[in-house]
Amino acid sequence: MSTHQTNKNTDITNADLHQWLEQTLPDYTGHFNLQKFASGQSNPSFLLDIGYNKYVLRRKPAGELLASAHAVDREFRLISALQHTDVAVPTPIALCEDNNVIGSMFYLMSFEDGDILWDPALPEVPAGTRPAYYRALVESLARLHQVDYQAHGLADFGRPGNYYERQLSRWIKQYRASATSELPQMDALIDWLEQHLPDDDGECSIIHGDYRLDNVIFHHGEARIRAILDWELATLGHPMADLAYYCMALRLPRAGEMQGLQGEDLAALNIPDEAAIIEQYCTIRGIEEPAHWTFYLAFSFFRLAAILQGVYKRGLDGNASSDKALRMGQLVAPLAAQGLDTTREQ
Repeated sequence: MSTHQTNKNTDITNADLHQWLEQTLPDYTGHFNLQKFASGQSNPSFLLDIGYNKYVLRRKPAGELLASAHAVDREFRLISALQHTDVAVPTPIALCEDNNVIGSMFYLMSFEDGDILWDPALPEVPAGTRPAYYRALVESLARLHQVDYQAHGLADFGRPGNYYERQLSRWIKQYRASATSELPQMDALIDWLEQHLPDDDGECSIIHGDYRLDNVIFHHGEARIRAILDWELATLGHPMADLAYYCMALRLPRAGEMQGLQGEDLAALNIPDEAAIIEQYCTIRGIEEPAHWTFYLAFSFFRLAAILQGVYKRGLDGNASSDKALRMGQLVAPLAAQGLDTTREQ
């Protein structure tokens, strides 16, 4: 007789999932254990253990969601397309679009065992090898941006052109839809961004949308990337959006919910600074250094603040995937203030 179970820290009904797994996984023998990963504020992720094999299940969160958010079917489509490139991604297994199985759309992908590093100071890595880890991150990002998205069936994955104009409009709407109080810092940052929007330069590539250290799995003990995770915000867009977002880690505060490297002696840590990262990236891609870096950085701070405002709102509504969501609201105003500080560097 088949048996199935689910851990107490999920809200997934196990009977329907059991039936779906029987129909979907050739190696399924009727028993599974499901455990929610503690990290992640957006699309909840679970370790699905069927005894001799492990998968990752990613689903939309429950409850009312903002328009176009949490599109796990887009994630599945993208990592499927990237299987045929030199970008390291998990292997897609199956997509379930039937909301009746667990209450929302979800997909399965391979479980990639390796090292996830959370602190950009890399304290667990010998100082002599830290530059290699940072280079691996930059190289992977450059490889992603060099993928011929049309050749891999992704010409309609986003709208080429006017990326920043469209994104600024989108995130202003998303922020205001989830705002819970008036924040003068956000209003001032929005005004600055609207007034300094650069002309479209025609650059377009697949962009990850949330490229940072803890969204990457390294091979155990190696400065070699095994898989890039969390493609929820991926689209076609301007590659500098990814690079600027990645470089924010050098400017974020050292303590608190989001660890950064603000105020740290990067030379003593043997970690490249912002200028070195930009130069390395541009050299790999064979392009000129960006002309509108201040705008790209300021927009990255605004966008992150808008994302966290949405996380906080879902926490208030009871739809967030982690208790940390309720603490995210405290980060919105400081991030907006940092974005404003960035604009004064011109």
